[in-house]
Amino acid sequence: MKSSRTISLLSTAFASAAFFCVVAGSAFAHSRSGDGSHAGLDIPEISHGEMAVISDYRSGIIELASQAVDTNERFRRVLNYAQIQYSYCLWGRMPGSVTDEESPFNECAHAHLAATKAVLLSMREMPRESAAAGDIISAVDADMVRRGLALVTCRFSGEAFNTADVVKPHWSKVPFHPASMASLTGLAALFGVGFFALRRLLRPKAQSSE
Repeated sequence: MKSSRTISLLSTAFASAAFFCVVAGSAFAHSRSGDGSHAGLDIPEISHGEMAVISDYRSGIIELASQAVDTNERFRRVLNYAQIQYSYCLWGRMPGSVTDEESPFNECAHAHLAATKAVLLSMREMPRESAAAGDIISAVDADMVRRGLALVTCRFSGEAFNTADVVKPHWSKVPFHPASMASLTGLAALFGVGFFALRRLLRPKAQSSE
């Protein structure tokens, strides 16, 4: 029982530590990496309304793309960019990152979902994936109409992206966005509790082994 609690606390502590390593590594970065080089591949923009729907299908799109066999370099690079951007957006864990235009993570979410959309549209031309990709596209279109999102835009809706230009969250704006601040504060508290509980559990073992 005690070992299972220890493993659980270790998992929580390591997960929290990994999360904060990502945050710390990007905390003082600009919203875009480097000087915004455009030596990579261009990715068309995605509207605010499309984002809300594509995000619901993201896992299925990425899973289908990851299993694709008949691919080319462009497809693989855009897919890789979509996955890298997703991790920079903290794996979609921040509240309002997709729906809230004021979220410090909204532009970042635009980037990874624009790449995800590009990957989906590319699969329409693949012999083995075209049917499944077509089904997802039809479902996305139907959801867009049903939810009345076709004309919903925001200030990032006209922004195109590039695989050489990683879009990072606007960390300086986090303190002014209550939902993001509350989420990060909660994770910090979880990390602190896990760390001290782990120390308390392991201390008797260290003493008894001497």
